[in-house]
Amino acid sequence: MTHQALDSTRISRSGWSFQSALYDPTIRGIFFQVLTIVLLVVFVWWVAHNTAVNLARANIASGFGFLNGRAGFEVGQSLIAYSSDSTYGRALLVGFLNTLLIAITGIITATIIGFIIGIGRLSRNWLIAKLCTVYVEVFRNIPPLLVIFFWYSGVLAVLPNARESLHLPLGAYLNNRGLSFPKPIFGETFWLVGVAFVVAIIAVIVTARWAHRRQAATGQPFHTIWASIGLLIGLPLVVFLLAGAPLSFDYPIAGKFNLTGGSVVGPEFMSLFLALSFYTAAFIAEIVRAGIRGVPKGQTEAAGALGLHPSSVTRLVVIPQAFRIIIPPLSSQYLNLTKNSSLAIAIGFADLVAVGSTTLNQTGQAVEVILIWMVIYLSLSVVTSLLMNWFNAKMALVER
Repeated sequence: MTHQALDSTRISRSGWSFQSALYDPTIRGIFFQVLTIVLLVVFVWWVAHNTAVNLARANIASGFGFLNGRAGFEVGQSLIAYSSDSTYGRALLVGFLNTLLIAITGIITATIIGFIIGIGRLSRNWLIAKLCTVYVEVFRNIPPLLVIFFWYSGVLAVLPNARESLHLPLGAYLNNRGLSFPKPIFGETFWLVGVAFVVAIIAVIVTARWAHRRQAATGQPFHTIWASIGLLIGLPLVVFLLAGAPLSFDYPIAGKFNLTGGSVVGPEFMSLFLALSFYTAAFIAEIVRAGIRGVPKGQTEAAGALGLHPSSVTRLVVIPQAFRIIIPPLSSQYLNLTKNSSLAIAIGFADLVAVGSTTLNQTGQAVEVILIWMVIYLSLSVVTSLLMNWFNAKMALVER
């Protein structure tokens, strides 16, 4: 027997050959994954190399050193101290915080409105059901940019001027320049109230876990909602009073031509906030309606047969089961609202994209600014997805 035959015999006996490796799903999977990574690295290197060559040819310095330069432009609304003498980095931080503010407040408001409209569409009251249907069909079929313009030019712009401001409760004023409201001034000991609120949150979590274990062991329910409200409101209130009420307000004062004092929320923020909230709420309403419809009817009938009140059936039986259907698509709407906040540039609100565009025009650092946009929006999306996935896992059914 020749050496070749002996080698092939040994290979076949060992159970390995090139042909068998070629058709092995595990080996093929590893090969294609490695090949994909190599091609991706080569592509990224090619893009980076061409970008560096083009920037050098245009005499544009690359890098993020421009962030330490003087911005030289003002920002309409800022959550932190900012002036034209601040750096580009601080200006982008202001834009990021404004984007974060729009995303958080918009998500909370859109969720509340969406749940109300979604449940209203299932109401047995004909008028309520039809009004909710009209709301959903109108906002779902209008581009979000048009909704922003509607609030900005069609609602807020036609409000009275500052001299004829609408006087609202609690010392607030509304005019075409925005909403003026009392500005809180915190005393030196107000931090104790914040500590008390954190302690109340921890106490609520501990109480909820204790109530869950108690009900699982004895079957006796515990009203955690009222206990939680008492802890979250009562404990900080007691500490606030014991600390000497370290809080005062600077109220806006209506003058002859303008308002002085207080805090002002500009029409740009208000129009963007209202537009994204009402627009996204229409999609959330359909998700809520579909989630409730997805709960088997037998669950409702069984709860009713046990003598539960209809409101208790909705709160204790229908909504918890509907959450398992609602949460996954709800995450997508939260991501859409966050990304749609970039439309703020159309009305001059200083979000991340608007501030970044001004920075790009003044410095010419297009690649760096766009990279900052991509990293920040990607980070916001990933954090939102992680939080919603965690919440979805907590709401999932656990088999015993």
